[in-house]
Amino acid sequence: MAGNDLSTPLGLSKKKYLNLPLGLIGAGMITLLGLTVLVWIGVVDDPLGGEPTASIPLERSLDGLTARDFGVVEIRPTLPDQSEDSDQVAAAEDESLGPRFEPKSIDNQDSAPATDRAMPSLASGQGLSERPDARVSESGPHGKLPTVSEGGLRPLDIYARPVGQSFASVPKIAIIVGGLGLSQTSTQAAIDRLPPDITLAFAPYGSSIDRWMQQARRAGHELLLQLPMEPFDYPDNDPGPHTLLVSNAPGEMQDRLSWLLSRISNYVGVMNYMGARFTASENSLKQLLGEVTRRGLMYVDDGSSSRSVAGATANGLRTPYSHADLVIDDVPRPKDITARLLQLEGTARARGIAVGVASALPVTIDELERWSRDLEERGLQLIPISASIDRAGQ
Repeated sequence: MAGNDLSTPLGLSKKKYLNLPLGLIGAGMITLLGLTVLVWIGVVDDPLGGEPTASIPLERSLDGLTARDFGVVEIRPTLPDQSEDSDQVAAAEDESLGPRFEPKSIDNQDSAPATDRAMPSLASGQGLSERPDARVSESGPHGKLPTVSEGGLRPLDIYARPVGQSFASVPKIAIIVGGLGLSQTSTQAAIDRLPPDITLAFAPYGSSIDRWMQQARRAGHELLLQLPMEPFDYPDNDPGPHTLLVSNAPGEMQDRLSWLLSRISNYVGVMNYMGARFTASENSLKQLLGEVTRRGLMYVDDGSSSRSVAGATANGLRTPYSHADLVIDDVPRPKDITARLLQLEGTARARGIAVGVASALPVTIDELERWSRDLEERGLQLIPISASIDRAGQ
């Protein structure tokens, strides 16, 4: 046998085995497995192989899906024609926001008691109140004047813009843009383009000042009224009609002040326009700030005069007071305005709060709009001027 095997040609064998190709064997096994699976499905009738299942019956009414159907929840805004109960609920929710706001487009709004008005929130996209609140206004010789209500509410309380979420560690900046109401183009640009937290100060002149006031409040801006005061070079440099002068007798001062304060409404306080000589006179300031305090307003010194004694006088009379740290556009060029804004940021980071004033010049509005876009990303917060009152020792 061994000899025969050795003499057999290489690759041949004399033994007879079943020698089928491996590919043919594999194909047969796969075919057999597939037939087995098909037979199982056909006989057992359970394609999922015994996995647990659940059936949910859906019922439909003639009007559409019932409570047992699956649906999409849709959130819809409140419509004017909703039921009376819905209106009462909405009004109750709005009234919880406090007395700063009043509704728009409400018939006979002026005659309605202020406490009975619904008060929208800024978050709803509506602005601040546009009409004077009867609780904090009274008739004067030249028109409506601000006053403190019988319950102690001040115009400063009623017309102030609420401050958003704030943290003590976040540096805060208040910006006042003045000279509004004199130029239609500049006034409209300031109202439309500047952030609502920037305070707008109106001059007491102009034929459409009340309309501009309403637009500014609708856009959410807090307002100041600028009072023309005597500069050192008066009358060569004349701020305008009814300028408050150091030489005014008490009666004349009171009459001029009544005319100025009645020019617009819904403002939180007053700010000097010029007035280097007037703000350096303690006696004149005492009469002015005494009236400002009595009428529930705040006073803002624009920081234009180093001789001003407004801070000390306001402290003695307990007048709500704030002052500007710098004038932003004393040099009205883009690069200079940018430099002043950076300086204001540094003051805010060092002291916690800073106030800047500016005029409604086109270049100023352009630079303020650009500067304010990423202010929060730089760790700063814009606030209305009423939120800067508590600056002890500054």
